[in-house]
Amino acid sequence: MKLNLIEKNIKKVNTDLEIIIVDSIKNLKEKEILENLSFEAKDEVSVLLPESKKIFVGCEANDYDSLAIAIATAVKKFSSTKFTSAKVKVEKDSVKALVEGAALGAYKFDKYKSEKKKEKEKELNFCIEKVSKAIKNSFEESLEIAKAVNKTRDMVNTTPEDFYPDVMAKEAKDIAKEAKLECVIHGEKYLEKNAMFAMLSVGRASRHESKLIHLSYKPSNAKKKIVLVGKGLTYDSGGLSLKPADFMTTMKSDKSGGCAVLGIMSVISKLQLPFEVHGIVGAVENMIGGDAYKPDDVLKAKNGTTIEVKNTDAEGRLVLADCLCYAQDEIKDIDYLFDYATLTGACVVGVGEYTSGIMGNNNDLAQEVVNNANKAGEYATVLHFNRFLKKTIKSEVADINNIASTRYGGSITAGIFLEKFIAKENKDKWIHHDIAGPAYVEKAWGYNPFGGSGAGVRMTLEFLKNMK
Repeated sequence: MKLNLIEKNIKKVNTDLEIIIVDSIKNLKEKEILENLSFEAKDEVSVLLPESKKIFVGCEANDYDSLAIAIATAVKKFSSTKFTSAKVKVEKDSVKALVEGAALGAYKFDKYKSEKKKEKEKELNFCIEKVSKAIKNSFEESLEIAKAVNKTRDMVNTTPEDFYPDVMAKEAKDIAKEAKLECVIHGEKYLEKNAMFAMLSVGRASRHESKLIHLSYKPSNAKKKIVLVGKGLTYDSGGLSLKPADFMTTMKSDKSGGCAVLGIMSVISKLQLPFEVHGIVGAVENMIGGDAYKPDDVLKAKNGTTIEVKNTDAEGRLVLADCLCYAQDEIKDIDYLFDYATLTGACVVGVGEYTSGIMGNNNDLAQEVVNNANKAGEYATVLHFNRFLKKTIKSEVADINNIASTRYGGSITAGIFLEKFIAKENKDKWIHHDIAGPAYVEKAWGYNPFGGSGAGVRMTLEFLKNMK
């Protein structure tokens, strides 16, 4: 769908349809017909009146999420018709929400459909009487952010047979070329040479070589240095601690953290932020076979920490452990160190399918991440560490276990595990994002479709834009 910003009174713009966002039908001239159709000004409720060529859509509040949900709902209704053009009135404060909501709501993933509908491209015109430079910039920026989210969704939704570590590395190279970033790809020889045996062990039984991806954006006179680290499990069978069959069918989504990092890096130069940003992804496939790593193995991570393997399905934290060590060894004077992972089912149980769990040692920074997530339309909440849960990952034969001795608080104990690989000088600069809930959902919600949502992209870009 093509999105246009039009500097005109909406009444002077000719289109097939007009989208009208309403919080009440009380004063509408179409009130009676809308009542007869049981229309309510509620989230995700819309109605098309073909005779008057209008789509009415409910909106419960004037915040980002409500507006984005409303326009996405209208876009879906518009897309289901044979009309090819529509218009909607925007105010200067609603540009971001409406543009991103429309672009995200129009997303479709039909790569594997044998029959694709051939339709003329639809156009949606955002009408405002006076387009200032700020409004124009907001429109263009929102389009780029939505494009990055949809790119992330595409990667997440692609099957493991078509998206394995080498493909992820190629995607990173393509992003680097387009966005003018530095790109370094390391293979398994590098992992072995640099004692990254935690990550190396996870991918050992796969026919696909594991890849460590490092993208860098280095503008001149950068004010700060930010490092983003993503879990890129292109497929996770659970390893020898094999997942039940029903839990394997969505495991192409276990690369969502790494895909989010690539999505962020794809747009970072276009936003022209004055910060040096590094994106590091551990691209690995966790499979079974004669060479698979095993429960009871003791692995040594890059920083020398020894890890007793209690469960080979707790593999993402092993990959992240080495990637976090690599990041801190290779990049000095870090201001912020963020990691992203579909790390634990426990996080989904604890906070639901739509919310990310935010963890770290710096509660003020964690809350700042949550606040920016909420501004960007993502749901997030802080999960606090505590001294007693730290004891649950103690090992009798190694430094730590890769899972806790308790079944409770699993998302927090996974975060505590990762904290063991954060250097002292970075303890208060590090934030862990467990995006297991919202990254991939098997039903549409708001402006997110079935499948990948691009979780982590908008919240991080919002944090960077508001960083001082």
